[in-house]
Amino acid sequence: MKTDLAPFIAGLPKAELHLHIEGSLEPELMFALAERNKVAIPFATVDEVRAAYSFSNLQDFLDIYYAGASVLITENDFREMAVAYFDRAAADGVVHAEIFFDPQTHTDRGIAFDTVMHGLLAGMAEAEAKHGLTSKLILCFLRHLSEESAFETLAMAEPWLDRIAGVGLDSSEVGHPPEKFARVFTAARAKGLKLVAHAGEEGPPEYVMQALDILHIDRLDHGNRSLENPVLTARLARTGMTLTVCPLSNVKLCNVPSIEEHPIDRMLREGLRATINSDDPAYFGGYIGENYRAAAAARGLGKQELATLARNSFLGSFLSDDEVAAHLAQLDAYVEENA
Repeated sequence: MKTDLAPFIAGLPKAELHLHIEGSLEPELMFALAERNKVAIPFATVDEVRAAYSFSNLQDFLDIYYAGASVLITENDFREMAVAYFDRAAADGVVHAEIFFDPQTHTDRGIAFDTVMHGLLAGMAEAEAKHGLTSKLILCFLRHLSEESAFETLAMAEPWLDRIAGVGLDSSEVGHPPEKFARVFTAARAKGLKLVAHAGEEGPPEYVMQALDILHIDRLDHGNRSLENPVLTARLARTGMTLTVCPLSNVKLCNVPSIEEHPIDRMLREGLRATINSDDPAYFGGYIGENYRAAAAARGLGKQELATLARNSFLGSFLSDDEVAAHLAQLDAYVEENA
C-alpha cells in the first residue's frame, strides 16, 4: 500500500453496513463479563481464545461466537459491547453504522428481548453524543433455526419497531436457503422494515437469486459468489444493488484463499456497488480500517477506488436522501482536500 493511503483511509468518511455487534466482543471484554456474571466459558485465558480463532469454515466460527455471546446478560453488558465497537469505528472514520444483532442468540438462553434493546440503544445514544456517529439496528434471524422461531422473534420486536430499521438473515448459510424465510420476510416488509440477507458467502449464486426474487431484499450481505454467474453479476450492477463485502472475514473463513486474491477490485470494475465492512471484527482480525487497508495493499486500490467504496456505503445505507446527500458532500470535500 502506498505510504500515504493509511492516513487517507483513516480520515475518509464512511458508513459500515455489515457488522454483527456480538462479533465485536473482544476476548478481554468477554473474560471480564464472564467473571462479572459468573458465566463459564470454554477458555482459560485471553490467549487461548485468540488461538481458537483459526477457522476452516463458517460453522467453526459460529461455535465459538455463540459461546462468547453467552457472557452477555445485563443491559449494561450490551451497552459496554456497543460502546467499545463505536469507539473503534469512530477512530476508523465511520460516521454512520447499521449494525446487526441476533436476538435469538439471547432470548433462547433466557435473556429478555427488551434487555438487549435497552443496552444496544444506550450504546448507540452514547456513540452519537460522544462521536456524532449515527446508527441503525437490523434484527437478524438465525437461519439454522426455523421460520416459526423467526416469526416469534418478529413478534417480540413489535414494541420496538420504531427503533429497528430492518431485518436480516445470518448464521449457517449452506443448507438454509433464503426461500426458507419467505413468509417472515414478507411479514417484515408489511411492517415497514427494510430487508437484507446474507447470501453468496458460502452458499451458491442460486441463494443470491432467491434473496433477490423470493425475499425481495434491499441490500445483499456478502454476495461474493455472485461473480460466478455473469448474468447475475450484470443484474446486480444494472439494478445498483449494494453488496456489503467483508474482505478479512472472507479470508478468515476460507471463502477466499488470501487477501491477495480477493475480488473487491473486480467487483468495482464490474460496476457493482460494493462496500467494505468488518463483519465480526473481534474474530476476523480487523475492524473496518484494517479491512480498507488490507484490501488497498493487496489489490492496489488507490484513492479513487477507496472513495468509491466509501461513497457506495452511503448510497447503500438506509439513511434519508437528505442525510445521504450531506454525507456525500462531506466525502467529496475530504477527497478534494486530500487529492
